[in-house]
Amino acid sequence: MEDQLTPLPPNPTKIATKWALISLVFNIVITYAVQLSNLDPNNPIKYIGLLPFLAGLLLTQKEFKDSLGGFLTFNQGFSAGFRFAVFNGLLGAVFTYLYCAILSPAFFAKTIEAGRAGMVAKGLSDDQIEQAINMGIKYGPIFGAFGVAIFNAAIGALIALIGAGIFKKVKTARDFEDEPASGTDTTV
Repeated sequence: MEDQLTPLPPNPTKIATKWALISLVFNIVITYAVQLSNLDPNNPIKYIGLLPFLAGLLLTQKEFKDSLGGFLTFNQGFSAGFRFAVFNGLLGAVFTYLYCAILSPAFFAKTIEAGRAGMVAKGLSDDQIEQAINMGIKYGPIFGAFGVAIFNAAIGALIALIGAGIFKKVKTARDFEDEPASGTDTTV
């Protein structure tokens, strides 16, 4: 008699990583589209980058549910979604740092100048403005990367809670009755 190997359970980390990479690609495209369109760095259109994040998180939870045979506990759904958010945040942080420090320092300088104009409008002194600008130039890419990682994890946790509630489907006693008993031969 052949030994039947039980399949390994699906890996939520693998699924979350796949969708985090896909979401990152879309965010890179959006970032360069905003840059090439020469929009103001404070334009609200920059928030369109949240759409790939939201879609990726929900698609992670959906794919994980499908890989579990259509059933998903709240904890499993939250775990898969939060893993996506953390991976997406870490990948986004790396891209943000590289983008600001190496790939597009001109766009970063434009952001710094927009910040300067905002500080002038608030009536800050020249010394305060120069101190803030110098700190922004020196640490801006690092602060930006750190902010992306923390923001994605925090917002991702909230969205993962909502998504887990939406995708939750626990097996009932009837679902267990409909499954063939393990170890029994269903062939005739």
